[in-house]
Amino acid sequence: MEIKSASIEHKKALISTIIAAFLTDPVARWLCPDVHQYLSRMDVFVDAFGGAAFVHGSAYYLDGYRGAALWLPPKVQPNEEAMMTVIKEVVPESRLENALSVFEKMGSFHPDEPHWYLPLIGVDPSHQARGYGSMLMKHALERCDGEKKLTYLESSNPRNLSLYIRHGFELIGTIQAGDSPPVFPMLRKPRNPT
Repeated sequence: MEIKSASIEHKKALISTIIAAFLTDPVARWLCPDVHQYLSRMDVFVDAFGGAAFVHGSAYYLDGYRGAALWLPPKVQPNEEAMMTVIKEVVPESRLENALSVFEKMGSFHPDEPHWYLPLIGVDPSHQARGYGSMLMKHALERCDGEKKLTYLESSNPRNLSLYIRHGFELIGTIQAGDSPPVFPMLRKPRNPT
């Protein structure tokens, strides 16, 4: 299975893969419990959160769009304004304050020094449990290690923690606000390339 770098013409397909992968994600569905809103608005959110990866050559995918990873290079940030617009549209009013608090706390865990950030990685549910997520991680981490840069992510699903730990990430806290599911910020120091 070959991992490829995505260009802008792959954007729609990769965003669809991410949306499918997060369909049962605890945090994504807590934020957007209405399935119609989830399927109709999450493309804008995914693009705002990780879409800059397409511009910077750090969006990766597996043949057939079976999996996708959107990495943001050092000093490149998500489009927070666009993200917050979608959040305010899809999050139930009773959860909005807690949702905004979760995102604020996520920002506070980012390292101060330049780092690679993985806002989104996902595998099409019909292709999960085949090692594709691990392949995507390994591919990108080779670049990060070659540049001797820290890498950072937040896991919104506890089932994925073991994948990240296997690839050298360490849990550095837990983010939660009110009735939100936990979010797990994780940091990885660069390794010597093998």
